[in-house]
Amino acid sequence: MKIRAAVAREREPFSIEECELDGPRAGEVLVEVEACGICHTDLSARDRYYGTPLPAVLGHEGVGRIVELGAGVSKFAVGERVVMSFGACGQCPNCTAELPGYCRHAREFNLFARRLDGSSPISRGGQPITGHFFAQSAFASHAVAATTNLVRLDDDLPGALMTSLACGVQTGMGAVMNVLQAGPRDVIGIFGCGTVGLAAVMAAKIAGCSQIVAVDVRPDRLVTARALGATEVVDSASEGLGPALRHLRGLTLAFDNTGNPEVIEAAYSLLRPRGRLALAGLSPRGAKLSLDLNAMMVSGRSVRGTVEGDADPRSFIPQMIAWYRRGELPLEELVTTYPFEQINQAAADMLAGRVIKPVLRMA
Repeated sequence: MKIRAAVAREREPFSIEECELDGPRAGEVLVEVEACGICHTDLSARDRYYGTPLPAVLGHEGVGRIVELGAGVSKFAVGERVVMSFGACGQCPNCTAELPGYCRHAREFNLFARRLDGSSPISRGGQPITGHFFAQSAFASHAVAATTNLVRLDDDLPGALMTSLACGVQTGMGAVMNVLQAGPRDVIGIFGCGTVGLAAVMAAKIAGCSQIVAVDVRPDRLVTARALGATEVVDSASEGLGPALRHLRGLTLAFDNTGNPEVIEAAYSLLRPRGRLALAGLSPRGAKLSLDLNAMMVSGRSVRGTVEGDADPRSFIPQMIAWYRRGELPLEELVTTYPFEQINQAAADMLAGRVIKPVLRMA
């Protein structure tokens, strides 16, 4: 079928073009896309940071309605509305342990954007282009998505807001809830207040953390962080990172989504004995940390990374929806919508910090 898709080419703006989309294969569905969030991961893929083959149709935070089922699909029905999250095989040891972010095929699905047989459902002018990004490629009017990354969505829920649950909000909330397992006794520092960091702030509030410290270089983001639950905010640009953080020693938990080694090392230094630091930011290629290993050993501090907040979308997205329905997850504070045709403006606004989470409306 003919579709409209935003095609990414190296060092060029997205171009909305007519492409051809094959029907769904076994274990897949065809989705008419309603909305799709833009994430920094999409732009990093466009800029060849991950090795995603270009040209490509990106987009991995899609919401839409199923219009066709592939062979053998029985757990979903035509007409159902779904959130499309990240790709996973559903069968490897990590998938069966409800840790699909660590699927043995994650690189193929999510970064190299291909099925396991190397194929793509999208072509242009008769030539295949990369079109299975995060098992969906939802910067398009329609997408073929794997059923392993689908979560049902009730018709009354606003699609533009629900897109953020597929990746960005899921990562921040999952890091706090699943990885750090925050609770009322914790003093948590959250470093970086974009979509992921602000989601972490909201998660820490839901978890009842005694203190929630948000750190960023943008005063407007810190205003939002405080409105969402931060008990203290730190503008690390106004006086430099070291002086700004010196009085914060005593964090039990820390979460970094900046990927900046200097920030990560500073966050680590603020931890109490047995404090824990989780990392979810993309760092520059070859970036290293310099930590005193003896001090790590005697203090019992720990550092670990996380993919998608260690979340299983099939259970965690419904939990986030429940928080949203209770008014505990005000996604409207993060999302700004754009018509699909304004994808390049939306991406530019996100990179410039003018918006937090841009979301494209396909219709």
